[in-house]
Amino acid sequence: MAGKQHLKKLAEKSQGSAARLLDRLPKMVQESIVRSLNYPYDYPELDSFVKCLMAIQLKQGRTGLVGDDIPQSRIEFDHNMRLLQAKPTKIAQVEDIHLPLQSGMTPARHYHPAPKKKLPLIIFYHGGGFLIGSLDTHDEYCRLLAKHAHAQVLSVDYPLAPEHHPSHMVQVCEDALAWSHQHAKQLGILKKRIAVAGDSAGGNLATVVAQRSRDKVYAPQAQLLIYPALDFKSRHPSYYSYKDGLVLTDDDIQRVTYHYAERHQVDLEDPLISPIYGNLKNLPSTYLITAKHDVLHDEGKIYAHQLRQHGVKLHYDNYEEQTHGFINLTVISKRAKKQVIEMSKKFRKFWDKHS
Repeated sequence: MAGKQHLKKLAEKSQGSAARLLDRLPKMVQESIVRSLNYPYDYPELDSFVKCLMAIQLKQGRTGLVGDDIPQSRIEFDHNMRLLQAKPTKIAQVEDIHLPLQSGMTPARHYHPAPKKKLPLIIFYHGGGFLIGSLDTHDEYCRLLAKHAHAQVLSVDYPLAPEHHPSHMVQVCEDALAWSHQHAKQLGILKKRIAVAGDSAGGNLATVVAQRSRDKVYAPQAQLLIYPALDFKSRHPSYYSYKDGLVLTDDDIQRVTYHYAERHQVDLEDPLISPIYGNLKNLPSTYLITAKHDVLHDEGKIYAHQLRQHGVKLHYDNYEEQTHGFINLTVISKRAKKQVIEMSKKFRKFWDKHS
């Protein structure tokens, strides 16, 4: 009991420090904490540290990512990510800029690990269910990606739903790609090598942009899709297996579907929001990541299979012990950080091989 009280006080004082302390505990101790908190879900293969985080969150009466109040959910997500922050990964040059796009002035953040060298560029679209998330919530991930993929990263602060229609959001993301291609010389992009990337909703936007731009001069050479949302219409077995007690819940999916698609009267099969139903021919080389304990796992695996069938060069990895959102845990989880570093290095090797 005293241990639980101590953990609670630590969490209240400094969530980041408490979480890092929790991460260092042996697996047996982590599992005992999960049991003491009466975590009601049985996920034996889930990383025991993540299981602790989920159990603590549930005990505090918090579930999922997005609540009924969307503006408040944005504030809370940004606030919670700030609470977890540690010393950011050092990158030689990090600059906040505004992209003068045809669709409007759009904030972005440019990361360059070696400003005097020409390097490829990865355009990154953050996750957050199309409703939440920002340049700041994914800053540390972008730093790790820039460092370990040894590439420039341009993180795009695209407009969010429900205030904006999916077609406008996608257009901004595509315009950022076109702008980068047009400014390849000024940005010092090596051989005009540009990839698109994103996690969750951002992975959706990345592959929608790749589909829409395939025949254009600024088409990306590669795409990095991290547990992407790909299919608003169908519900696969992983949806029912992992819809409760984890980062992304059934309630989250229902809210996102309503605010991103139904409110704007977009058909759930429209490739604008469900790229799994789009034209998959002649897409760029694709590095696709899924997490096993994720409602979106199966649609990612199916998309990987479909891309292979259409002759797309593909690398597919599934992180068995992880859940949705693990790239945002690198500041508190040694395992998540190691995996992000690993996937960043492997993506660059894959891209080099297939460019």
